[in-house]
Amino acid sequence: MIAGASVQSATVNSWMSEIADSVSAERDYLTQLDAAIGDGDHGTNMNRGFGAVQKALAEQDADVPPGRLLIVAGKTLVSTVGGASGPLWGSAFRHAGRTLGDAAEWDAEQLVQALGAARDGVVELGAAGPGDKTMVDALTPAVDAMRASLDAGAGLMESVTAAAEAAEEGAHATVPLQARKGRASYLGERSIGHQDPGATSVALVMRALERAVSQEP
Repeated sequence: MIAGASVQSATVNSWMSEIADSVSAERDYLTQLDAAIGDGDHGTNMNRGFGAVQKALAEQDADVPPGRLLIVAGKTLVSTVGGASGPLWGSAFRHAGRTLGDAAEWDAEQLVQALGAARDGVVELGAAGPGDKTMVDALTPAVDAMRASLDAGAGLMESVTAAAEAAEEGAHATVPLQARKGRASYLGERSIGHQDPGATSVALVMRALERAVSQEP
């Protein structure tokens, strides 16, 4: 197998582990961002949720397909994370997992379709679109960048890197926006000048995916 040519159950486990490590390391930063325009609990919630995801996946049989693991991750986040993050991330991973079904592995095309389904799940639940200063502002450019990269002939690793870079750029681009959805929208113009914590989490999740894919044998 070409390195990084497909995503398997081990990749999903690595991805969730990388996310857990990342949100743990950035917990205070995420909380600081959320304290400015939200409830101030985003870092704590994300840390608790993905810690629970790690434990839940560790209890799964070795032959559980990757799509099913994403569904387990989504359900776990819904049950353990407070605020909006649990339902939104839970919806994202469950939509992605259902799109992938029971396949033992999937390629770059299937991955971008799964990420698109994750984005659609978030949009459907949160009724947010690009420019609303939410996690959609990082998810949408990530999906679009991965699609463009694949269409240009890039492989899995290169396209995931493009997605991760676009997610980071999208998160940074929320700073000058006025929030139109979520708790931050209550602040009106006072939400301008702050980076959205949800979009920041998307950037962390996409970088975690990049690291997980790079570890694929």
